[in-house]
Order: sequence, then structure tokens, then C-alpha cells
Amino acid sequence: MYKTQAETRAYFAAFVPLVSGTTHCEIIIAPPFTALAAAAAATRGTSISIAAQDVAWESEGAFTGQVSAAMLVEAGCRAVLIAHSEMRQFCCETDERACKKVKLALAAGLTPILCVGELLAEREGGKTEEVLERQFRGGLAALTGADFSRIILAYEPVWAIGTGRTATPEIAADAHRFLRQQAAAMFTPALASGLRILYGGSVKPDNIKGLMAQEEIDGALVGGASLKPEAFASIVNF
Repeated sequence: MYKTQAETRAYFAAFVPLVSGTTHCEIIIAPPFTALAAAAAATRGTSISIAAQDVAWESEGAFTGQVSAAMLVEAGCRAVLIAHSEMRQFCCETDERACKKVKLALAAGLTPILCVGELLAEREGGKTEEVLERQFRGGLAALTGADFSRIILAYEPVWAIGTGRTATPEIAADAHRFLRQQAAAMFTPALASGLRILYGGSVKPDNIKGLMAQEEIDGALVGGASLKPEAFASIVNF
């Protein structure tokens, strides 16, 4: 919950030139709902895609406070975060509802970025894989292989978000490897191989090198370090 429309325009005025020559990775930025249109306008003609931070689980209706997939597309979004750890923690997000959101996002032509991850108590209790399997299967239930090929997955160890604690590259890679095994079992090894899995958990300019050295980590879901154009650009341009 950062940046007004004016602040968003100023952010992109500084950020876009810093990544204008970047071609080695895909850049997706997810501002708040009120800044989506301003962000889309500020990035028009660039390779930067805009995502929303959430989407409603129904296409329309009496759901005050919700924003539909069609509304996001109209605002200029190409992707959407689903079941972010903070949505799970503060807004009672469930796997069942996340699955509905994934399907509606796909139907609208959006790329869903489904987030999964365990709490500190779950990791310390040895339940990491149990939690990841439940969230993965619950959030992607009933998807066809064609649908699955269009999603992005993000692993967010909740104990490493905003705490300054970061999963070691090896811990993150182990979780990514397990998620890819789930994808192979639920769909096919070929689709699992093509799945992009992002790591999200206190990603910063000083730890991106070690994380991206892991073969299983395909990209980063960046939080606080994305708020400053220079810091985020240094991560993008690594």
C-alpha cells in the first residue's frame, strides 16, 4: 500500500530509463488499484507489464470493495497477484478462493501469479512441504495443462517477508524443486520444466546474485526493495 497516482508517475519517470535496455528478463510491477491506470499510461510503449495485487473471485455482482478481472484488463493490467501472503494473513484468503481467482484471471487473458509459502511455525514444525503441496494443489485444482502453462508461481516463505530474514539460496531452491515436482506429478514433466517459479522474501540488491545462481529459481518477487527505482533497477539489471 504505497504510492499515490502522482508518486507512481514520478516513480516510472525515474525507473523506465534505468531499464530501457533490459532484455534478459520480464519486468512486471504491481501497484495499488488506484494507481493502475497511471502506471499503465507511464509504461505504454515499454516492455514493462502492469499487474494488480489482487482480483475478485467472481466476474461481477454485489461484492462491494472488490475489483473484477475485466476491470483490471480495462485499467491496463496484463497480470495479477493471487493469494499473496499478506492476503492470506490479513484477508482470510483460502486456496479454494484462490483457485477461482486463477481461473477468472486466465479467462480474462491475465497472467496469474499464484503465491504460496509457509509460516515460521510451519517451517519449524517440519510442515513446509505439506503446506506447499496443499496450497499448490488447492490453488490450481481443475486447471487444464493449457491453463497451467500460462501461470507463474511465486514461493514466499512468510517468515522471510519484511523481517530482514532471507531463506538461504539453498533453502529457496529446495522449496522450488519440491514445487516443480508437484507440477510434474499434477500435470506433466514438460509443463513442470516450463513453469516459472519466483522467489519472494526480502529480496534485495545485495542478495539477488546468490538467489539467481540457483538453477531452480527463475526470478524474484520483490517487495520493499522495489519502492526505490534505483534499487529495483539494480535487481532487474543483475
